[in-house]
Amino acid sequence: MGNRFEGRAVLVTGAASGIGRATAEIFAREGARVACADIAEEPLAETVTEIQRSGGVAVAMGVNIADSASASEVVERCVEELGGVDVLANVAGILKLDHTHRLTDEDWNRVLGVNLSGTFFMSRAAIPHLLKSEGAIGRGAIAGGAIGRGAIAGGAIVNVASLAGLKGQAYGAAYCASKAGVVGLTRVMAVEYAKQGLRVNCVCPGGVETPLIAGLTPPEGSDAELMGRLSLVPGLTAPSEIAEAVAYLASPAARSINGVALPIDFGTHAA
Repeated sequence: MGNRFEGRAVLVTGAASGIGRATAEIFAREGARVACADIAEEPLAETVTEIQRSGGVAVAMGVNIADSASASEVVERCVEELGGVDVLANVAGILKLDHTHRLTDEDWNRVLGVNLSGTFFMSRAAIPHLLKSEGAIGRGAIAGGAIGRGAIAGGAIVNVASLAGLKGQAYGAAYCASKAGVVGLTRVMAVEYAKQGLRVNCVCPGGVETPLIAGLTPPEGSDAELMGRLSLVPGLTAPSEIAEAVAYLASPAARSINGVALPIDFGTHAA
């Protein structure tokens, strides 16, 4: 077991499955105390059980991130039970594909509510605590010259956006808009809080082998060629690969990386 996050309190949304579960597991494996947050209670309990069985420290916290009060409550609970928030990993997200002219108000609002507003609500609630974060790489280390003159490090937010936030995806009006918004929000927060020691980055995965993708149904009458634009190479990325990138961006090794939107897509964004 590594120790990159020894003594750190990490809050992961979407921890019940997929990328969120893999992210919670890697932080716990690296020594963090992990608040595993999700709206799906039973699979969330499974995540926590697996982490504890492996010797990690984790607690389950129910949350509806699309509700600002619920988001604030889960952050406060993390502070109370784990002693603070040093890292926030905004992983929770939903996907709906449909022809833009057929997309309902309900679906539009639901996708934007979880993916974009949820990321904002969680970040807004966590930022005051993240700005207090010092841990192994905080201001005390800076004052002692441990990580270089002029360096600032402390709390970190890592958002999970999508390649669909960087490129257009047919039938993904709500999803693309929400994830592009996450990329923009990431950059705003990165600039706004850089001098205060908070770093904010995001990862932009292509297709990932998750329940979200497994349950995806193309809309009736969709064009398969247009659907395939976001995949240069056949196959899907494993959730653990995305989780590794999230952990790296939150780690001391990435102390100079801020405001990045990192594609993880077999080179699709470069093509």
